[in-house]
Amino acid sequence: MKYGKFGNTNLTVSEVGFGAWAIGGPAMAGDIPIGWGDVNDKASISALKTAFDHGINFYDTADFYGLGHSEELIGNLWGNRDDIMVATKVGHRLDHNNNIYVDYTGDYIIEACEASLKRLKRDTIDYYQLHTAKVQHLEQGECIEAMQLLENQGKIRYWGLSLDTYDPEPEANFMLNNGYGQGFQLVLNIINQRTLPIIKNASKKGMGVIARMPLQFGLLTGKFNKDTTFPDTDHRSFRLTPEILRQSLKDLEPVWSIAEKYPTSLASFALSFILSHHEVSTVIPGIKTPEQAIGNTKDIFSLSAEDLSVLYDLFENKFDKLLQVMR
Repeated sequence: MKYGKFGNTNLTVSEVGFGAWAIGGPAMAGDIPIGWGDVNDKASISALKTAFDHGINFYDTADFYGLGHSEELIGNLWGNRDDIMVATKVGHRLDHNNNIYVDYTGDYIIEACEASLKRLKRDTIDYYQLHTAKVQHLEQGECIEAMQLLENQGKIRYWGLSLDTYDPEPEANFMLNNGYGQGFQLVLNIINQRTLPIIKNASKKGMGVIARMPLQFGLLTGKFNKDTTFPDTDHRSFRLTPEILRQSLKDLEPVWSIAEKYPTSLASFALSFILSHHEVSTVIPGIKTPEQAIGNTKDIFSLSAEDLSVLYDLFENKFDKLLQVMR
């Protein structure tokens, strides 16, 4: 495992981190699944321990993952250990009718931070993130003032913004132009390369970069086929419809051909594509089992410039169009 600084901060993070959305377990917003289906807490704890044993020291969660359960698992296991870097997020809530809404008011952010600290059993959060706040929220200023206050109070060490999955540029530009925060979390993978210009600008400004969704809902593991289905408690049940799945698998055939040149798994190939970009501080595959923790921490390498160029062309000619229907 390699380690590096998270931007200009004094956080030292493993190049592969632990995406902790899935271990939150099933959760619903009305009739919409917001989790990854059923999980076993014992397996989740074993996955967390195995990841640490294989060099992962960075764990990314959110108060919305399992409606707090993901944070609780991490907190019950590790609490205030200073060799574990924990990032979490704020801003997504459920109303009285169990529907999703966002809340970036200052009072709520402070209240939610206190609740996350209790679940995590920590005195301070290493990296706190606004969970896909939009420009209008940032311009209002309350959320920024609240994050700065929490930083000054020592309840968080650093803060930043988790960018929107499909249209990240407006918020990224706002943060960069105004010098707010110390990092971004953003989507970057072989299928979704829209943030490549952002990571270059962020790196120049000394911002840390967390790459999420490295396997694009699991598509880049090569484990799906045209008949794959997902349970109703898994958000992929509506994101990867049979039609989208069939088109995705067809468009990915040239990627598999390139991956065959490298002696590694398709998942490691996908992670290696991301880490071939030096601007990325850490990549956070979703991990549910010890086997996934082991598999996601081995055989990382740098792709050749020639193969990177082919993958860039595939994004321009195929995958960007695919993303327009993959919501």
